[in-house]
Amino acid sequence: MAVEIGAILEGKVTGITNFGAFVELPDKTTGMVHISEVSSSFIKDIHEKLSEGDVVKVKVIDINEKGKVALSIKKAQPEQPEESKPKRPAGDRPKRNQPPVWTGTQKSEPESMSFEDMMAKFKSVSDEKMSDLKKNNVAKRGASTPRRGGNSRG
Repeated sequence: MAVEIGAILEGKVTGITNFGAFVELPDKTTGMVHISEVSSSFIKDIHEKLSEGDVVKVKVIDINEKGKVALSIKKAQPEQPEESKPKRPAGDRPKRNQPPVWTGTQKSEPESMSFEDMMAKFKSVSDEKMSDLKKNNVAKRGASTPRRGGNSRG
């Protein structure tokens, strides 16, 4: 099969770098699989997934004007059926190094609560948190010693 965009081919891994792998294709051209195109999950070290000499199925995703061939292993895999894909509600992933905002049982309640009820509960929790923050700030300021005015020279 000719090397053209969209073609799915088998090739042999001929070299590995920290940013990807070089794959020799059937017509003896070499393409590169960027580390982000090896797997749909995060890969810290490409050696976890590939070794030199491995035979891999790749999809040609680009051929630039200089003839460099960009390949993808993850796009060469058949798509998962919808029922086998993990389902995560939009916005369900917490941001790194930040605690989740909602502390209630948000998984089951939204289905049984109206929008107005959810907003009322959110406002209530938010008001409680703001009240706690204000109390903590007042307590911290009240515990510190007040500064005395005047001249420091005596």
